[in-house]
Amino acid sequence: MIATPRLARVPPLEHGITLGDFLVPIRVGERATSRQRHVALIILGALFIAVTANIRVLVPGSPVPITGQTFSVLLVGGALGLRRGILSVLLYLLLGLALPVYAGGRSGAATILSLQDGQLVLGATGGYLLGFVGAAALVGWLAELGWDRRIWSAAAAMALGNAVIYLVGLPWLAAATGAGAQETIQRGLLPFLPGDVLKLAVAAGLLPVGWWVVRRGSGDG
Repeated sequence: MIATPRLARVPPLEHGITLGDFLVPIRVGERATSRQRHVALIILGALFIAVTANIRVLVPGSPVPITGQTFSVLLVGGALGLRRGILSVLLYLLLGLALPVYAGGRSGAATILSLQDGQLVLGATGGYLLGFVGAAALVGWLAELGWDRRIWSAAAAMALGNAVIYLVGLPWLAAATGAGAQETIQRGLLPFLPGDVLKLAVAAGLLPVGWWVVRRGSGDG
């Protein structure tokens, strides 16, 4: 993705810098290479998403539960940036192929899709999981342009990232269940909107607070 002056919220020299660049303690960072720091952050991001997957509320009549994953995916994307955010989500998805780290302790490729009797079978929540990749990418890119520095731009970035999850998740859910558009929206979107507002507000608030702490620590705030 290419940065454009209209989208940028920070000077060109600050493009690409996110909170993740300040998360590794100085003493540890001095002993580690740049690649090691990136790898550590990617692993921590994936583990954070896995932990929040255990925060789950079942929705009556819907195969999709309310989880903390949306919150963590958006926050990881915003904190780590485009590439590290994508890699964190991809690592999480790969871990879920073998370990019970998906929502509700689920695991395996069948959660996303599988081949049964020569036919491709879609998991009801698979689209949301794949949508996490696009959401982390978009929020991470906007964070690299400085959208994470202020509460309103951070909230806008989170809302756009959340929309990406539904843009992938809802059609996938419809294809997996055979439901029509209205039923899909009722089962896969409407029950989640109140929780999404809360999760987005918290995630969007944490990023500017994190930058405030960084500036205070550096003596700029």
